[in-house]
Amino acid sequence: MSELSSVGIVAPQTAHFSEPLTLKSGAVLPAYDLVFETYGTLNADKSNAVLICHALSGTHHVAGKYREDDKYPGWWDNMIGPGKPLDTNRFFVIGVNNLGGCSGSTGPKTINPATGKPWGSAFPVVTVDDWVASQARLADYLGIESFAAIVGGSLGGMQALQWALTYPDRVKNALVIAAAPNLTAQNMAFNEVARQAIITDPEFYGGDYYEHGVVPRRGLRIARMLGHITYLSDDAMGAKFGRKMKHDEIKYSFDVEFEMESYLRYQGDKFAETFDANTYLRMTRALDYFDPAVEFNGDLSAALAKAKADFLVVSFTSDWRFSTGRSREIVKALLDNELTVSYAELTAAHGHDAFLMPDPHYHAVVRAYLENIEFGGAK
Repeated sequence: MSELSSVGIVAPQTAHFSEPLTLKSGAVLPAYDLVFETYGTLNADKSNAVLICHALSGTHHVAGKYREDDKYPGWWDNMIGPGKPLDTNRFFVIGVNNLGGCSGSTGPKTINPATGKPWGSAFPVVTVDDWVASQARLADYLGIESFAAIVGGSLGGMQALQWALTYPDRVKNALVIAAAPNLTAQNMAFNEVARQAIITDPEFYGGDYYEHGVVPRRGLRIARMLGHITYLSDDAMGAKFGRKMKHDEIKYSFDVEFEMESYLRYQGDKFAETFDANTYLRMTRALDYFDPAVEFNGDLSAALAKAKADFLVVSFTSDWRFSTGRSREIVKALLDNELTVSYAELTAAHGHDAFLMPDPHYHAVVRAYLENIEFGGAK
């Protein structure tokens, strides 16, 4: 086995696309940029490429560090690198920041060339289909005709599934982790409450807060706090915080009294400093709209008939936001189409966030699957 290590110091790259992109809504982006990172080496016949699709608040920075003294590496660094489950000694791995993002790719806070001002509220709503279409253009830009694998967790898993439907001949394997074929009404409700927290913030200004030099920080804080609660399981929250008090004695106030409150406020504050509110609105809307079966009268098996890839579907027992039952729906629909499917339902305590954790059993499952992927005439 290869030595386990980091991919080391990495740097983002930018691909510019001047060909207009017509979005699912009918809106047209006349031109756009995608920021991406790569790890490992593309082989001679370009058959060992793996695309990583990020979740709601993810970015292109999937592994490695920008500087030696960076406190935190890329968001999936425990999964990607030499000797890790997604071994960069074998695979050429690509991370990309989606359209509408706030980490360099064209989005609401980037400059609209037509006005010379940030896009703001004028930036169109984007969907999973749109992201996949733009990612396919990135693949063309890199000279990659097909991917050895498309990998994603949560909203990223939805993109991996959509790739297998939109470009069935360009995907050999799809790893759909902690995802669902669509959102439940409860999940859509969480997203709407989060959006309303942002939209009703007095400093939102209809999405054009850039021009006012402000950020709808209060709305973003509440949105993140709400989201964070849904990403963790009750057991994980109990084990980490329980009813621990922040101070030695009760203050009988509405300030922070419990460790959980302190944690949520910290997460909210940190998120509000780094993430864009308009991007948050669009990412959650993309989640809401994702539903491959909607054009097939709700028949997921019929919707997935286009797929040709082999699949690994992974779910976690404590994930109540995207429950194991939702992954089983995907598995059944794939099997109905006589596709090759591996399914792992893993016991984990971290809730939805389990897909980000360095759990040995989880990593062993992903490693075993990826080690059996063949490309370039050999495993």
